[in-house]
Amino acid sequence: MSVAESTLTRDLQRVFDAQRKNAVNVALTNADERAEKLKVLLDYLMAHLPDVEKAMYDDFRKPAVEVLLGEVYTITSEIKFARKNLKNWMKPQRVPTPLGMIGTSNYIKHEPKGNVLIISPWNYPLALAIKPLISAIAAGNVAMMKPSELTPHTSRFLKKMISDLFAEEEVAVFEGDAEVATELLKLPFNHIFFTGAPTIGKIVMRAAADHLASVTLELGGKSPNIIDETADIQKAAEMTAWSKGLNNGQTCIAVDYVMIHASKKDEFITSYRAALQKMYSEGAEKSDSYARIVNNRHFNRLKGYLDDAIAKGASVVVGGKTLAEQNYVEPTLLTNVGDEMKIMQDEIFGPLLPVLTYQNKEEVIAYVNGKEKPLALYIHSTDSKNIDYFLNNTTAGDTVINDVMIQFGNAELPFGGVNNSGIGKSNGYFGFQEFSNLRGVSKRQFGTMKFLYPPYTANVRKIMDLFVKYF
Repeated sequence: MSVAESTLTRDLQRVFDAQRKNAVNVALTNADERAEKLKVLLDYLMAHLPDVEKAMYDDFRKPAVEVLLGEVYTITSEIKFARKNLKNWMKPQRVPTPLGMIGTSNYIKHEPKGNVLIISPWNYPLALAIKPLISAIAAGNVAMMKPSELTPHTSRFLKKMISDLFAEEEVAVFEGDAEVATELLKLPFNHIFFTGAPTIGKIVMRAAADHLASVTLELGGKSPNIIDETADIQKAAEMTAWSKGLNNGQTCIAVDYVMIHASKKDEFITSYRAALQKMYSEGAEKSDSYARIVNNRHFNRLKGYLDDAIAKGASVVVGGKTLAEQNYVEPTLLTNVGDEMKIMQDEIFGPLLPVLTYQNKEEVIAYVNGKEKPLALYIHSTDSKNIDYFLNNTTAGDTVINDVMIQFGNAELPFGGVNNSGIGKSNGYFGFQEFSNLRGVSKRQFGTMKFLYPPYTANVRKIMDLFVKYF
């Protein structure tokens, strides 16, 4: 171990130990105290909006409106929702007493899990760091955070904000590369919240297993957009184009591929092209409403998908332009794609969109269910029977009907994946629960179970027979 590695390890251990010692105090805070911490976080963010916008523009030219929509509003709405509901969430949750347990009262106590780790990604570098922190604070935990090194300006802002607002024995941010994450994962956290790729999620889960820590894994995958012959094609195309243009398609719940009824393919392509023209006028390259790919490595990954698809027979029917010096990838529509192409094997995470066609509904189900369970599944249709068929015969983390990506903004809905696309849920009360131990409590008010104590006489057997038969 080098001197630098040794220093890092000692520093992480020091903060972890300080937080573990302080966790008992933080756990005893009441709803008003936790709500005040969230308000301070909200006020700081609102007072530093220009700094947030600049940091994200410097990281990948994210337009200010997209910063407000995808980053700031995501945080502010979550804080307001948590503050409004926190007292009710923290109340003991009474549960019914079965007849066989007469004489007892029973309830669920939400208690904090304790020391938690939040590892956040680069695509929404502020929102996906702070949103789980809101739930962690609401549930009464202490937290260590590791933001992505791929968005250094935003990570720097995040570190300053947290250090300005919290003592490190309550919340602390550690910048750095994968080495920092690796060292953090060696510590015996009670819960780990990770957002990122499934491949890294597996590494996190293995590390958590060493300490039997619970995990929330917000992952991803190939989220399909099913468009049937009854859909409003213009609206479906506009919504899909927005999904692939927002944040340059670098969104875990962005449409990853379209499955459209063959009779509507040409209309969709025409409408998609028109939607891009309306959004980006003379072209996305010149538009101040279009972000860039986060770095050259990811640009080359996307260009590799595009080149591989074309080499294997795919047709570029919209877009296709790339500029390495800007990490620019034009919004692009591809047809004639096949599963042998890399673009249909990996999550795209960019503005490239494959279009597949189908003739009957059964083809759709066979194809979607032949892949890993997606984080999101979108359905565009005006036929309720078709909608029910697609919904009931597939599995996904969340589903949106006749729109895209709106599920993440609804704090009343659980957000998260299934298996390869994620484990656990976030948003509102579901996030609060994720960072809480649901502790069952039974209290004897009167009576006793003494009549069932040994020795097991014939009378005891008769009583148990009655319990088994009637209760």
